[in-house]
Amino acid sequence: MSRIVVHAFITLDGVVQAGGGPDEDRDGGFEHGGWMMGYDEQMDKADEGGKLVLEWESRTEALLLGRKTYEIWAGAWGVWDENAEGLQGELTRRYNRIPKYVASRTLTEVGWKNSRLLGPDVPAAVAKLRAEPGGEIRVWGSTELIRTLAEHDLIDEYRLAVYPLVLGTGKKLFSDGFALARLTLAETRALRSGVLVNTYRRSGAV
Repeated sequence: MSRIVVHAFITLDGVVQAGGGPDEDRDGGFEHGGWMMGYDEQMDKADEGGKLVLEWESRTEALLLGRKTYEIWAGAWGVWDENAEGLQGELTRRYNRIPKYVASRTLTEVGWKNSRLLGPDVPAAVAKLRAEPGGEIRVWGSTELIRTLAEHDLIDEYRLAVYPLVLGTGKKLFSDGFALARLTLAETRALRSGVLVNTYRRSGAV
């Protein structure tokens, strides 16, 4: 059986929108794009966050992405140089190799290699993937997809890197009406940058 793992960079007030860059996602007139990268550049001189992401992604056997996140990633990891040094090269090679499953009501084809659309019944398709032997299926971004998966009790674990920032606006991971969930804190790690990394698993999970 595989495991669905959500990984998110999140602020104290629950915002997950556009942490990676100023133009990553401007929905709703969001003006704080790149908040996560900016914080790391200033506060994470030892690159603890990058090392942690690399550790986690070494266990990723597939990606599960919503349409918008897929398009952002396909235009970045999907075209970047696999021979680049450091984290970028390592993750580019890995992301190109592993399967990528895309939830979308509008896309009819996906061009990034090893990608495929899940079809109209996303919960059923994900439940089938989850039931198959394998490792971690990683969900990045994709707040609407995460909400749908939570409604069908398909998320096994949340890994949340909590940044000591309050933005006051932006898309939230757990928005109003999010499905009830009872989780167990499995691990917590405080980085020297001030970021607190918490891992939560569904109650009763090993």
